[in-house]
Amino acid sequence: MSLDRTEASLDKIIKPLSDEIESREFLIKNTRDVISMCSRAIIAVHAGDTVSAAAKAKEAAKLLRSHKKRAAGGLRRYLAVPEQELVEALSLIAIVGGRPVPSRESLGVSGPSYVLGLLDCIGELKRLAYDRIRAGDAAGAQDAFRTMEGLYNMLYPFAAFDKVIKEARRKLDVARILIEDTRAAVTEEARRAELLHALRGLRSMGAGDGI
Repeated sequence: MSLDRTEASLDKIIKPLSDEIESREFLIKNTRDVISMCSRAIIAVHAGDTVSAAAKAKEAAKLLRSHKKRAAGGLRRYLAVPEQELVEALSLIAIVGGRPVPSRESLGVSGPSYVLGLLDCIGELKRLAYDRIRAGDAAGAQDAFRTMEGLYNMLYPFAAFDKVIKEARRKLDVARILIEDTRAAVTEEARRAELLHALRGLRSMGAGDGI
């Protein structure tokens, strides 16, 4: 009995499997750079350096596009996290700049990555709202809160697809808590601002009456 044909068949199987392993290792290693750049872009946004943030996010998007060539078939899953990070960073940059949040099509990411990236952006908007409260920008904090709430309301229906979009329900639960925390902080700041305004009015009246 000859096994020549069997050996030849097995040899043909090894090559694509080896290529897949090589591509997998490449994606795991190189998509870390995309994630890192997106993280630095978000840090730059909170530091007030939107120019640097936009440059870092642009470079991350360029890298991600080049890596997609190696992500055929099942390897596509290794792009999920970097895509989410890119959506989060570019959405935050757009919101801070007063521009519309980019569409999924313009970013070239998968549907699940777009949904999860927007959910992650809600956390960054909470941080933005608190930063604005500390800076005395109550109106800016309210704008950030309204955007958080708007995103949440649009994304909430995706809780029904948790079996398909992994982590969607958990991230929605986290987002709801963040929104309630921010609502309380923004409301407290608005009341404080009203009280200060009233006190200034009383002082002005007192000064006018010669008190």
